[in-house]
Amino acid sequence: MHISFLLHNGYAIGGTVRTTYNLARCLAEHHDVEVVSVFRTRDRPVFDPGPGVRLRHLVDARGVRSPDSLGAEHTRPATVFPEADGKYPMYSELTDRLIGDHLGSTEADVVIGTRPGLNVHLARQTRRGPARLGQEHLTLATHSRSLKRVLRTVYPRLDALTTVTEADAADYRRLLRLPGVRVEAVPNSVPAPAVVPADGTSKWVVAAGRLAPAKRYDLLVRAFAKVVAERPDWRLRIYGGGRERPGLRTLIDELGLYNHVFLMGPIHPIEPEWAKGSIAAVTSSLESFGMTIVEAMRCGLPVVATDCPHGPAEIVRPGVDGRLVPTGDEDAVAGALLGLINDDELRRRMGRAALADSARFDPSLIGARYESILHDLVGKGSRGLHRTRASLLSGAYAVKDALANGQAALQGGHTA
Repeated sequence: MHISFLLHNGYAIGGTVRTTYNLARCLAEHHDVEVVSVFRTRDRPVFDPGPGVRLRHLVDARGVRSPDSLGAEHTRPATVFPEADGKYPMYSELTDRLIGDHLGSTEADVVIGTRPGLNVHLARQTRRGPARLGQEHLTLATHSRSLKRVLRTVYPRLDALTTVTEADAADYRRLLRLPGVRVEAVPNSVPAPAVVPADGTSKWVVAAGRLAPAKRYDLLVRAFAKVVAERPDWRLRIYGGGRERPGLRTLIDELGLYNHVFLMGPIHPIEPEWAKGSIAAVTSSLESFGMTIVEAMRCGLPVVATDCPHGPAEIVRPGVDGRLVPTGDEDAVAGALLGLINDDELRRRMGRAALADSARFDPSLIGARYESILHDLVGKGSRGLHRTRASLLSGAYAVKDALANGQAALQGGHTA
């Protein structure tokens, strides 16, 4: 199959970029895969798309300081990309045209959108033939009422929609009622890190993510003040950047935690930093999935997480590989952290369980689930239309694999 992803900015740091590349790299082992980035803001992407993935862009925004430097088209507002999508200010008549030109001429068998606004483009502008799959990396509950109205109108034109949690898939089926659209929950993938897993002996709690209100790092800092009161030998590192940093710095100083809580800034790769810790903490008020939870578990850390919508409860097994606590409860967060801090054997046992349990998010497994969905979509054709070319391509791949297997068997001295 020829698979084409449409991504907002494949050159930036972000969870959607990272999980898109994880999936694209896996699919590229057996298929022709490209990632089309609407914007290019750096000479090189922060994350590696993988050797078998072609990355190209539609708008070169490197060094651009004002919209008019990209021409008059970019000064006029977009009419296809929905105004209710949070990225709307970056889109324009220029992006409408370039995305439309791409989708109207693509030779892909499947096109995959990676955010609501781009899914709207897929639904409205993709030429007849390719299967159209929209990915939702956020949640229906966090979309504005106006965006939900747009999606309710446009998403029925898609062939399939994937969410990252079962809870969100249920919301889409129940609230949007998308007749004929296949709605599937497929979690994000996280590869095995190239680091030695944590052994649970360090006295560090680690957190990572955008310093944004929904992440509730203020709650974590207040909870950690209670941890320090009992165990002053433990410390907390918070990785990430964002608008909450000044307020968090002030809070840390007010609570006298300047020797115990450290704002480390954004870092890539993050895996070596997880591995330096013994416990991961996630205190969000909401999560669309919880990539940092899986990342920490893949490095051998048990996770203390708030039981917020939607992701943590579908990742953490309480009492086995981590703890779930009520959202917004700093006493519960402090208690769960201290429970692991004060029990060395429990902490290490949960860390080993986290390492084993998180293997279910390996890209090979998630990629196989997507591959099954994509084969079904291509077989049926876009909105039930027969697609001879796709069928021929699918057969060609099967023949190619069969020939390769036969040649390998002959070289190994085996007969069928």
